[in-house]
Amino acid sequence: MAGPLAGIRVLDLSRVLAGPWCTQIFADLGAEVIKVERPELGDDTRHWGPPWLSDQEGADTKESSYYLSANRGKHSVTIDIGKPAGRDLVLELVARCDILVENFKTGDLAKKGLGYDDLRVDNPGLIYCSITGFGQTGPMSEDPGYDYLIQAQSGLMSITGVPDGLPGAGPQRVGLATADLTTGMNSAIATLAALHHRNGSGEGQHIDMALLDVQVSWTGNQAQSYFCSGKVPTRTGEYHASLVPYQPFPTSDGKLIIAAGNDGQYGRLCEALGRAELATDPKFATNPMRNANREELVEQLKASTRTYSSHELQALLRGIKVPCGPIQTIDEVFSDPQVLARDMVVDVPHPVYGSVKTVANPIKYSSTKVEYHKAPPSLGEDTSYVLQDVLGLSDERVTQLRDQGVV
Repeated sequence: MAGPLAGIRVLDLSRVLAGPWCTQIFADLGAEVIKVERPELGDDTRHWGPPWLSDQEGADTKESSYYLSANRGKHSVTIDIGKPAGRDLVLELVARCDILVENFKTGDLAKKGLGYDDLRVDNPGLIYCSITGFGQTGPMSEDPGYDYLIQAQSGLMSITGVPDGLPGAGPQRVGLATADLTTGMNSAIATLAALHHRNGSGEGQHIDMALLDVQVSWTGNQAQSYFCSGKVPTRTGEYHASLVPYQPFPTSDGKLIIAAGNDGQYGRLCEALGRAELATDPKFATNPMRNANREELVEQLKASTRTYSSHELQALLRGIKVPCGPIQTIDEVFSDPQVLARDMVVDVPHPVYGSVKTVANPIKYSSTKVEYHKAPPSLGEDTSYVLQDVLGLSDERVTQLRDQGVV
């Protein structure tokens, strides 16, 4: 069955991660995504390695893992948009597309005659999503933005890491490109809402997405804590700033996360550990009191959790519906029975290397299905298809464009 975006065509003029992550979502949902890349060079992330994909004999290929993570299901066409003939090809493609996603520096495409105001003249229903580091307005609008910079400026790093006064204290970046990934997700949401608006009104629009805006919005409850209290949130390391007990606890062979989110769960935890008196002690009976006496309570609970192995403690707590779980490495994640039961690993057929293993899209529909029909494309592998089948160009015209270095 076709995906929910079947019949929608997307022109992807983005590179690196935020834009490609957005357009990969569209491809998974059934849209036809045409990824325009620079001849010979392609997306920057094609060169971000090692690691590389291994072929069927175990040898490294020229496909970087970073590129493969965000370009599943797309058609790659190489076009030099700096040349007039290349710009004209993009204009022809835009006329046949519903959505355009780009992450050029603010104003760069407008200088080439490919800005939103240029394109909406002939395609008033076009949804044009621009993704930049700092947005189309403001004093930093022309500055390049990278995830690390955004994690720092948004405040995320200030609340991530070991608290002051402890060994290893200091702000730390999150181990994933959170600003890029969350901006890609928000851009997909924004674009699909604009698509719904267009389907009712016929009107397209320009969407202005900024990594900084998105990461600031994702400070969520920490930002609201500051608004409510006037106190600046700080790094809390392994424990939660508002919930107790809600952190890793030592076992005889490692650590287990215990996340008691309410008084009922806390009471069952204490009883299971043979410390029922801690549930009724006025110092610990409610979450606000547990917060006030956090260190004393946690040390008493730790004394009990150390008497169990991680497996024993997890089995005990799961049996009484107290949330808990292991701290897994990435290899352990992809052998986790729950992750496998949810089909979160997919092998996508690849025309050269047999198949590419990727992380599945997390969306589960009851009717329309997520599509995994095409591996991340090799550079320019669909150029002929796009030029001939989508634009209707002749063999002679395509050959001429290749000879001119346009494609």
